[in-house]
Amino acid sequence: MVDVPLTWQLAKFGLSVSMVLGLGTIAVRASPRIAGLLSGYPLGTALALFFIGLEISPTFATQSAVHTLAGFTATMALGAGYLVAGRQPGLKGVMGGLLGGFAAWLAVSTLLAQFSFTRLTGTLVTLCAIGVFSWLFRAIPDVKSSARRAFSWPALAARAGLATLIVFAITRTAHWLPPEWAGTLAAFPVTMLPFLLILHVGHGHAPVATVIKHYPAGLGSLLSYALCVSYTYSSLGLFWGTLAGFLAATLWLLGWMQLTAWYQRRNT
Repeated sequence: MVDVPLTWQLAKFGLSVSMVLGLGTIAVRASPRIAGLLSGYPLGTALALFFIGLEISPTFATQSAVHTLAGFTATMALGAGYLVAGRQPGLKGVMGGLLGGFAAWLAVSTLLAQFSFTRLTGTLVTLCAIGVFSWLFRAIPDVKSSARRAFSWPALAARAGLATLIVFAITRTAHWLPPEWAGTLAAFPVTMLPFLLILHVGHGHAPVATVIKHYPAGLGSLLSYALCVSYTYSSLGLFWGTLAGFLAATLWLLGWMQLTAWYQRRNT
């Protein structure tokens, strides 16, 4: 374990805040469908794995990234639990969604921690889960946020505080965990969860359900990122390995968006 300079801690805070606010802006001003896809972009996972590698070691982060591949299954389970238990509006729905989501995440994470995954088996587990959850979510209607409200300071503070707390909790807890659990924690939806909570309070359950519906489709970029850094952290180092991971994730996301756009044009 190494002492992390204050500048890195401030960078961790700043990156967490900017990522959460950016995702929220896209969903409220553009489309929850696009936000759902971007929720699968390696925002929180990249932060978690990078700082795990910086604070512990690149080797530990590499081992964790292998288990992150399977850990995305638990993240989809969290979305499903939130969807089922958070149907009511307002804070009551948020609390129910949180309880249901965390219960589902913990159950699936505990199950995954019993296995030792390779890159291949971890990827296959999540690919199968993407198919299952996409099928389960298929009937959810696409609903856009009904109002384009200005972001209030309490909402900004809540989003920033929760995202930062999750990032710091994951990276610090990883010091006392084996790579299996550290990797599963790195797959936790750091940026998506605070965004879902604020979206739920401000706009209701329907746009939240839309984001969750499209989250599995966006996971290909997360899988691409985790798979890439599991190779490049050891060969290129943390900085260049992270850049290579973002490149792989971006190429996958752009390709997926082009494919879905072509499919929609073909069926209209």
